[in-house]
This record gives sequence, structure tokens and C-alpha cells, in this order.
Amino acid sequence: MSETHPGTGETDHRSRNVLAVIPARGGSKGVPGKNLAAVGGIPLVARAVRACRGAHRVTSVVVSTDDPATAETARAAGADVVLRPAAIAGDTATSEAAVLHAMDAHAVTTGAAADVVLLVQCTSPFLTSEEIDDCVAAITEGGADTAHTVAAFHGFVWREDAGPQGAFGVNHDRATRPRRQDRPQDLLETGAAYAMRADGFRVSNHRFFGRTALIPTDPARVLEIDEPADLARARALAPLLDPAATTPGRDEIDAVVLDFDGTQTDDRVLIDADGRETVAVHRGDGLGIAALRRAGLPVLILSTETNPVVAARARKLRVPVLHGIDRKDLALKQWCEENGIAPERVLYAGNDVNDMGCFALVGWPVAVAGAHDVVRAAARAVTTAHGGQGAIREIAAWLLGPSLDR
Repeated sequence: MSETHPGTGETDHRSRNVLAVIPARGGSKGVPGKNLAAVGGIPLVARAVRACRGAHRVTSVVVSTDDPATAETARAAGADVVLRPAAIAGDTATSEAAVLHAMDAHAVTTGAAADVVLLVQCTSPFLTSEEIDDCVAAITEGGADTAHTVAAFHGFVWREDAGPQGAFGVNHDRATRPRRQDRPQDLLETGAAYAMRADGFRVSNHRFFGRTALIPTDPARVLEIDEPADLARARALAPLLDPAATTPGRDEIDAVVLDFDGTQTDDRVLIDADGRETVAVHRGDGLGIAALRRAGLPVLILSTETNPVVAARARKLRVPVLHGIDRKDLALKQWCEENGIAPERVLYAGNDVNDMGCFALVGWPVAVAGAHDVVRAAARAVTTAHGGQGAIREIAAWLLGPSLDR
């Protein structure tokens, strides 16, 4: 189902329309607001979106939800949103119904039907992009009709029984206990990701039709969040299981654009008796901006505020400023065009929801520590320093490394 480009021998994994659907309804009795609960500082729905967007074989990512807050977070993370009708949003609604509805809605919006559809669950926070790609590849390259993630399982399964023995072995004979290496390998369905041929899924209306491929995953990463204890366990495991945060290198960036309030300041404003405003900035940020300028990187300050403080800081730093801007994304797009800079080569640092338009425009959206949850969910990287406490110098160190202090 994939195509090979003549003369190159390279396979185009995106030659098929692969739609990832993430069901994320608002109601959850076991863990209220579960899909917006943060693990590793990132809402579960945003983690699922990121895993799908990081998969090379996925062409579109859709979140199916009935909840406005979930929809906002999903869009911020880079997904399209399909609003689910009430008829398939209750406790008895099936995931299959949500996927079929999302497939139809996406086809109407894009004018293209999916060849392969994925069901990806928010409740598996440690699913990787590679595992999603492997599910798709089992269909597009391996000839399977369906595929899903599994993990090796070595436990003896018991079931209670009303008979005289009280219980019986499901996957073993209680009278004969073979060694682990002598037993057939059992595989546990993880519940994280399922891939299906879209046409076959429509006909069968379930996710296990035809030939099914099993995609092995690391058992240490298998965790489904159904109860508060599961959420607590996931949060404890996140520092161990989450990959190291990626940060941009100098070769990826042609310009740095910075929000002001809350990014270069701590978001507080002091007002004297005459109504004059003052803010606190960080000297290290000034040094970082100076180093970026010396390295030949254009730097721009972009702010919605019309404030002499912003202009004064820009003069001090010797960088241009655009302030009093209602639509920061439009101003940034025009600035890029005027300066011949591709937006995908821009790093934009911000902290609040009015930065989201710029986040969607640039290649490297960066949130400072303490930014709004929606902003952090949409960022490709998050600083360890808060706004006004050295976050910009930290960004400069990402780009310049040891040369920053020269």
C-alpha cells in the first residue's frame, strides 16, 4: 500500500491517508476530568496527540470529544477536533462509534477518505510514536487487516468458581505448574493503539476483523488509567519513562521571537501613585538576547500591550519591537514575509493563550515554565526557568551552547 519513488528506492509512508482518532469524551466516573489530567506536566489528551503527530506514517490526527476544554487542549496540541454528538458521548458509547463518526466528519472536511484508521487511547500515557508507526506498517506493508499493541505477559491467571475447588486456572493447569521458559508466551492487549483498514472497519464495525498483527511493546510502559491510583502511578513513573525533552539546535532556527509580559517578566506589574507601570526583568535574559544577536540571529519582541516599558526594554536590548498588536500571529507572519524568514524556522517563546496563534504558525513554539496549561501542551519545548527568571537565557543556551558565554 506504500509507494516507492522511481530512482530513489525510498518508500513514501505518507502515500496513504492514515487517520488517527483519539476518543476523549468529557465524562469520566473513575477519574473525573481524566483526559485533561496532567502526567509529566502534559494533559493526557495532549500526550496522545503528540504521540500521533510524532508518528511518520500518520497523516491526520483527530480528537473526538463533547467537551469544550478538551477540544481547546487538543487543538493547542496540534489536532483537529470533531465534536461528538450526545448520542455517542454517554457512558454506554463505544469507541468504535466515535471512530466511525470521526472518520465521516474528517472525510467531509478534507474531501478524502482514510485508507487506514487508528484508535489511540488517552488513557495509555506512555504510548510511543514508534509503536503507532509499527501498527500502521503492519497494515500498509505487512498485509494485516488490523493490528494492536501487546506486551509479554508471564502471569498465571485465575478465575473464581462456584464449584468445590473455588477457583481454576485460566491459562494453566493447576496440577501442573510448568517453568516460565516452558510455557507458551502469553501476550496482553495493552489498550493503547489499534490500527484497521478503514474499509474493513466500516463493514465489520469492530477492530479485530480479518488477519490481526500483534505489535510488541515494552511491558514496563504499559499502564491504563482507569482509577485515581492509576493516575498517581503514571505521574510517579513519568520522570523515568518520558523521553528527554528535545530542544532546538542553532541549525534549526533562523529567528527568535519573544513575547514580553510573563515571558521576559514574571507577569507582575507595579503601579505608582501617578499610574506609571514598572516590571522586573532578568539580567541573564539580556545577556542571552545579546548573544543571540552576536550570533547573527534576528530577535523580535512581540506584545499585545501598548506600553512604554516594552519599548524601553527593546531599546535597551537593541532589538525591534511590535507592540499594541491585536493579532500577534498576523503581525508575525507579515514580519517573516518582510524579512524573508520561513515561519517554520522561527522559535517563538510565550506563556499565555494569546500566544497560541503564533504557536500554530512557527516551527518551534516554546513555553516558559509556569505557562498556561494549554500553552505548555502545544509547545515543542518548555524551559525549566520561569518567565522573568532567566527563561530567555536558557533558550539562548539551547541554541548557542558553550559559545553563549564567549
